[in-house]
Amino acid sequence: MYFKILEKYKKIVVETGKEIVDQNLTIGTWGNISVLHRDTGLVYIKPSAMEYHKIELKDIVVIDQKGQVVEGSKKPSVETPLHLAVYKERKDVGAIVHYHSIYSSVFAVTGLTLPGICEDFVQIVGDKVLCAEYALPGTKALAKRVVDGLGKRNAVFLANHGTLCVGKDIREAIKVSSVVEKTAHIYILSKNLGKCKIISEEDIKAMQDFYRDIYRKQ
Repeated sequence: MYFKILEKYKKIVVETGKEIVDQNLTIGTWGNISVLHRDTGLVYIKPSAMEYHKIELKDIVVIDQKGQVVEGSKKPSVETPLHLAVYKERKDVGAIVHYHSIYSSVFAVTGLTLPGICEDFVQIVGDKVLCAEYALPGTKALAKRVVDGLGKRNAVFLANHGTLCVGKDIREAIKVSSVVEKTAHIYILSKNLGKCKIISEEDIKAMQDFYRDIYRKQ
């Protein structure tokens, strides 16, 4: 079956890659980005082992839901199975950003949970971010553990690895990524001062309802 390839989706992956490097969310070639076009089921994903600032539109790999390459001469990201598993499980997700930042990685290497301590965090990420159990990169085991750890939230830590964030589109996924990193930084600093106050479940729900029903519709 023939599907028209959308250059604008390739451009999204290229520009977002540069953005996560410029925001110090990753370095070198590590991490990956993908965008899903729901109408066709095609996924536009970063090529493997390429530095973000060197990636051009022609380098973006387009794959179907089975991971078969539809267009592109490069090898797709090693984490392709992970991206496809998330899209299959979460019908609300249209973009994925996986990165290796400093403060979020502190939680990834310790296996700790990042609790809901900031209003923006609980509104767009969830009540907390869990750390998925370790599995080797690119494996089906990692894909399953990340999907389980993500649940209905918009972020999950990958043990001894990094962080994965999702959103309905790439702008939301980037926003989630930035808020998770900021909140991880705040939490680590707060522990040096004393006890950190966690937002109650009741208030978390109220803020999530407000964000979903009012704020996002303005």
